[in-house]
Amino acid sequence: MLPDVDHLVYAAPSLEAGIEAMAEQLGVTAAYGGKHTGIGTHNALLSLGRSVYLEIIAPDPDQPPPSEPLPFGLADLHEPGLVAWALAVTGIESRAESARDAGYDPGPVIAMTRALPEGGELRWRLCLRRPVPGAGLVPFLIQWDPGSHPSASSPGGCTLTDLTAEHPRPDEVSRMMSAIGVGLQLVEAARPALIATIEGPHGTVVLT
Repeated sequence: MLPDVDHLVYAAPSLEAGIEAMAEQLGVTAAYGGKHTGIGTHNALLSLGRSVYLEIIAPDPDQPPPSEPLPFGLADLHEPGLVAWALAVTGIESRAESARDAGYDPGPVIAMTRALPEGGELRWRLCLRRPVPGAGLVPFLIQWDPGSHPSASSPGGCTLTDLTAEHPRPDEVSRMMSAIGVGLQLVEAARPALIATIEGPHGTVVLT
């Protein structure tokens, strides 16, 4: 059974390259989402079903260098791929505090916004440690402000059917996941990997 996945994060050296790669693999072209002003990134989105989406994120060449390092290892990224996932929560402050009590600090709760191409903005709160623990396998927490979820306005046609993970030290990663109250199939492997199974126009696609 899938956990409460809010979205998957697919990082690419350029947004255009990421959109093209996902269109080729999945058969759906992601729509431009907008800029993360001050963070140095922009994104494009495609829906993976009800309240779930895929975020393609890349450095934004039109923004000045941010004061903090680019998230998700984008500054040193050479190959596109899944780098993280977000867990949908309610009561994010109490959820974060419970995780700390259980021995895992998910990071501070931060209010964020993203400018929309048609005007206006989205607002949400998240907990995101840098670098993302467990090589991106441990989810970061996210809670959206009231309003439409991004999946509702993103190009459809795909559905996330499974999400699993691999790591050289699965017990270590499992302890962090347990602290935030999430279960995800995790097996031992030589290298960390987040593995999503997606059904879409091109059939079953395994994305890593």
